[in-house]
Amino acid sequence: MLIHTLANMALTQAAAEGGGGGETGIFGTLAKRYSDGGWGMYPITVCAIFLIAIVVDRIVMLFFRASINKDAFMRGLKKHIYSGDLEKAISYTAGQKPTPLTAVIKAGLMNVPKGEAEVQAAMDEATLRENPKIERRTGYLAMVGNSAMLCGLLGTVSGLVQCFEAVAHVNPADKATILSNGISEAMNCTAFGLLTAIPALIAFSLLMGRTQHMVDDINECSVGTLNLIIANKDKFKMPATMPTENTDA
Repeated sequence: MLIHTLANMALTQAAAEGGGGGETGIFGTLAKRYSDGGWGMYPITVCAIFLIAIVVDRIVMLFFRASINKDAFMRGLKKHIYSGDLEKAISYTAGQKPTPLTAVIKAGLMNVPKGEAEVQAAMDEATLRENPKIERRTGYLAMVGNSAMLCGLLGTVSGLVQCFEAVAHVNPADKATILSNGISEAMNCTAFGLLTAIPALIAFSLLMGRTQHMVDDINECSVGTLNLIIANKDKFKMPATMPTENTDA
């Protein structure tokens, strides 16, 4: 009830501030449709809240916090590896924006003195640690979309049941009103369920594509870095003391 009331208040306030004649404006229409949807709007609203929270969280992570210019980063790293300066390569990587990609590459560079097998093992371990940071919660968007559709269907069925009860048991003088309310509830629940489900499924597809692209970048760069290390291992001047790896990057 609280969610329903708050949503109604928000839509009504938006209608009042948005001009367009109050109830005749788009926000006023949405507020009326939301109110006419009855109890079926409660679970749909919950799905919409989860949708917004997950999308905002994933956009911040995938497009800002975990995003890095892979090509520019690799160009700078190659310069230090080609020159055989491992210490500068590690410092360069550590000085970059902390992302899953740089964390994986740094883990490999830190283990160059131990041999190629250790480099590969370290990057594999770091990849297993960093990939979940990229992939987490995105999969829930598909569940939210399907749940919103099913909640809309549940509200639709509830409205239709109300219509059938009106036909069977209600005073003939009240049938038209109850039928109208039942059909309105059914259709509005369907509409709002779809309005929540469609953006959820679109966001799921787009964010999964971005997630897979970032995972592929990590795999590509880790393999490329390992090949560079193997090809230039004879050039490396090993630092006297290796910096401590920061696993929180």
